[in-house]
Amino acid sequence: MIKQKKQGQLIVVSGPSGAGKDTIISKVAEANKKVWISISATSRKPRKGEEDGINYFFLTKEEFEENIKNDYFLEYAEYAGNYYGTPKEKIVEKLNKGINVILVIEIQGAMKIKELVPEALFIFIMPPSEKTLLKRLSGRKTEDKEKIVERFNIAYKEINEVTKYNYVVVNDDLEEAISKVESIIKAEKCRVDRIEEMLVANKEEIIHEFLMDEEFDNSPISEKIKEEE
Repeated sequence: MIKQKKQGQLIVVSGPSGAGKDTIISKVAEANKKVWISISATSRKPRKGEEDGINYFFLTKEEFEENIKNDYFLEYAEYAGNYYGTPKEKIVEKLNKGINVILVIEIQGAMKIKELVPEALFIFIMPPSEKTLLKRLSGRKTEDKEKIVERFNIAYKEINEVTKYNYVVVNDDLEEAISKVESIIKAEKCRVDRIEEMLVANKEEIIHEFLMDEEFDNSPISEKIKEEE
């Protein structure tokens, strides 16, 4: 009766650095084969444990700017002195196969996506408090205090952008936050505007078939019809 669109859903996830968005989304993708996380490109240097082609595509500033000229990115933005961008070719390929694509990107990039693809799903991951956020940022032990303060100031501004998103998930309890994101993605699939076609049979034909069905021969309405005949 209802035929849903085969096209995958584009899902944009943002949140301040330290909110835990990468951890949440990686768990969501692990549990669902129909979800693919797009790998962003960046001009920043890899942190300890990060791998090229897995965490990011790590490019030099010159390489990144060359790709901008060649229209390689769906969107790109500059954040904390570094470029971040979303390669578009693989995204289109996955969406056409009916796979949901998640972009974990900064707010600047997310707003560009909103202009290009307004029907995309936008989720904001929020830390439970500013103090918790600062603790998470300093707990990484990958940057000096000056850099941590800079990131916190940026994050504080980003939190005020939450109203531009469709949903907000507070990452106080990790498992609960993962469950909420999964539920949002499932609910979005049931939206009326995700329906490609709705086939509604003729009302009179449905009633006629029901009345003529032998299974209902002994029902009061069937008896009444026979009497009238």
